Amino acid sequence: MKKLFTIILVAICFFAEAQVQVPQASPAGSVSSVVGLTTIKVDYFRPRVKGRKVFGEKDVMHPYGKIWRTGANSGTKISFSDDVTVEGTKVAKGEYLIFSWPGATEWTVSLYKDLSIGGNADAYAKENEVALFKVKTEKLAKQAETFTVSIDNIAEDNKSAKVTIAFENYAFSFGVAVDFDAKVMKSIEENTKVNPNNYVAAARYYFDTNKDLKKALEYIDLGIAGNPNAFWNVHLKAQIQQKMGDKKGAMATAQQSLDLAKKSPDGDFGYIKLNEDLIKSLK
Repeated sequence: MKKLFTIILVAICFFAEAQVQVPQASPAGSVSSVVGLTTIKVDYFRPRVKGRKVFGEKDVMHPYGKIWRTGANSGTKISFSDDVTVEGTKVAKGEYLIFSWPGATEWTVSLYKDLSIGGNADAYAKENEVALFKVKTEKLAKQAETFTVSIDNIAEDNKSAKVTIAFENYAFSFGVAVDFDAKVMKSIEENTKVNPNNYVAAARYYFDTNKDLKKALEYIDLGIAGNPNAFWNVHLKAQIQQKMGDKKGAMATAQQSLDLAKKSPDGDFGYIKLNEDLIKSLK
């Protein structure tokens, strides 16, 4: 009896493991990007059009105005590694489902905190909405045969991006804004105490973001003191002085950087011309 039980158990385990694997009708997809210092990630399933009419007013898969799980299977999840602002609404870091209501000229989109319902739109409860907003519908020139999510249009200052969702003949995008200033400032405070070379990074951040330029000058002087032959850092000091309105000091510092660049045995990395151009602009 014990032997028979063992044989049955082995058989059950074998058949449980020996399942036939076939491609999913709506395969899994994932996209992520770092915006500023925040990681934005979207995990989703990708249905295909397959000759069907997906969105519209009648005889379609998803009529205008009806809630949609925004994808297939267990729906689409978006996560943020830090607090963000989505279309003007503050959203805490974490993971959310994306639900939407298609429309001919605009879509309504929701970020939903109860992940347990997956793609079950019938279980949607308004009290679990974290953000609800409307965005314009974009009519695609070329059909998106496969449901696709992308993170694009990252701003030059790294403070925002667009999440774009495209399927069939339509697409919509929503904006995500990030705030990394507090994190950078904390990092500057902590890391300059550990590694003096970080003073240069701190000075660069203050310069690029138009913060206290006197503090930027203080930081770059500390950075230069640790590596006085780094002509690229001396050039940054000249730029800071120029922005502060100290033309005489900027010209003297740019000349110092130029002289160091000319003496460099490893090349000037373009800093000879950068300094010459800066000196010319100061005259």
